[in-house]
Amino acid sequence: MRLNKKERKKQLQETIDQNPFVTDEELAERFSVSVQTIRLDRLELSIPELRERIRHVASTQLENKVRSLPIEEVIGEVIDLNLDQSAISIFDVKEEHVFKRNHIARGHHLFAQANSLAVAVINDELALTANSFIQFHQPVKLAERVVAKAKVKEKSAKKERTTVEVLSYVGQTLVFSGLFEMYHSNRAGEGDHNENHN
Repeated sequence: MRLNKKERKKQLQETIDQNPFVTDEELAERFSVSVQTIRLDRLELSIPELRERIRHVASTQLENKVRSLPIEEVIGEVIDLNLDQSAISIFDVKEEHVFKRNHIARGHHLFAQANSLAVAVINDELALTANSFIQFHQPVKLAERVVAKAKVKEKSAKKERTTVEVLSYVGQTLVFSGLFEMYHSNRAGEGDHNENHN
């Protein structure tokens, strides 16, 4: 049985509150209406589209997870983070990031995305880049989206060093790779060590 508009909008709001990642297509099927109707309902209820909802949930959850720098200082948008393990960020290339004559992204933006993601993945309040080996594989152009994936490869508590590999892609194409040797204070590790012996 199809609901009247008022009841449908009420249930639509409740459904999205419970599951922010539900798509307009899934909602249309659930309420037996067109996708266009769902979009209009969302507009009237001031509910943002799926991409904006994902972004909001991710930034809210990650705000308190990143220890080494404020989340707004990460270049690109962090969408997944497992401290001392892995992290993912996305970076949309805009006019201010490219050379005017050929619309190719300036290399330091790709480096900054990768480097700040390598910092963000470290589970410590102090994390600095001690060394890096980077390669640019393909030019990145205006309006392309760069997805950077960081992975912790090696961790040495004694040396206070962690090696982080970052691979950046546009679609399936590798455009940048970097190995970052990160220095950190290791205070978090020492704290855990002391607690175990109390």
